[in-house]
Amino acid sequence: MSGVRVKARPTGAEAQVGRHGAPTVVSATGGNLDLVAAGSQPGFNPVDLLYASLSACMVLSARIAASQLGVLDQFSAAVARASGEKAEDETIRIAAITVVLEITGDFDEDTRQAIGRKAEDICTISNTLHTPPEIRLDIR
Repeated sequence: MSGVRVKARPTGAEAQVGRHGAPTVVSATGGNLDLVAAGSQPGFNPVDLLYASLSACMVLSARIAASQLGVLDQFSAAVARASGEKAEDETIRIAAITVVLEITGDFDEDTRQAIGRKAEDICTISNTLHTPPEIRLDIR
């Protein structure tokens, strides 16, 4: 595929919520995040985490892409903004996601485009969203 070496690390997350209050998420590596339950509260909700995952993956992948293309020394920064549109039908889902990827550095537009295309190919989250995985629900 892209020849990217990925260091193995624990993955996964556990979320909990009680009868009252907001959910808490703990990653397999011990990271903690308190979520917001109300739409008007500042902070992350589950849909924000989807967009955050995609935008974070894209900027990290852009840096990897710049390295693979031999232009990392010319790369200044990458900023990704992800947002979406809810489906208009009865299903509760996101129908479309838009990612604006800004790549700055001392290179021409063709190189910027190549970094962006390669970043999308490298990004685990974009690849997963393009071909959704099977979700297996085990209720206990």
